[in-house]
Amino acid sequence: MSDYQKTQEAIDRLTPEQYRVTQENGTERPFTGTYNDHKEVGIYVDVVSGEPLFASSDKYESGCGWPSFTRPINEARIVELFDDSHGMRRTEVRSKDGDSHLGHVFPDGPKEATGLRYCINSASLRFVSVADLEAEGYGEYLKLFEGETR
Repeated sequence: MSDYQKTQEAIDRLTPEQYRVTQENGTERPFTGTYNDHKEVGIYVDVVSGEPLFASSDKYESGCGWPSFTRPINEARIVELFDDSHGMRRTEVRSKDGDSHLGHVFPDGPKEATGLRYCINSASLRFVSVADLEAEGYGEYLKLFEGETR
């Protein structure tokens, strides 16, 4: 069993916007999310389950209005599903254990990285600063930031 789980207690702690995005497959308005212009060093975890999803070192400014990443920390924590809602053909991104709707992945990211753009709703994420990784149980991810200015 995974250390990361979707619990009723976690669901009850969500704001209405977090609930709408993660549990009802919603999308926050572009350029309104907490993490769109966020530059601090650390990791982004699922707001419901706490599972580690993205690192600040893979975050970039895509101009799309949502936080964008070139890759997940661990691809096994991401589930990709075909999504043809709203008259578009897209690939939805969900967290594996939390089953939270995160956003979508597109093939128009930086070619020098992965060529992918993980376009993620801020409402589906919680940020853990590199200074707090150990205390919050994410110490194994400190290695992602060796040599980075903190």
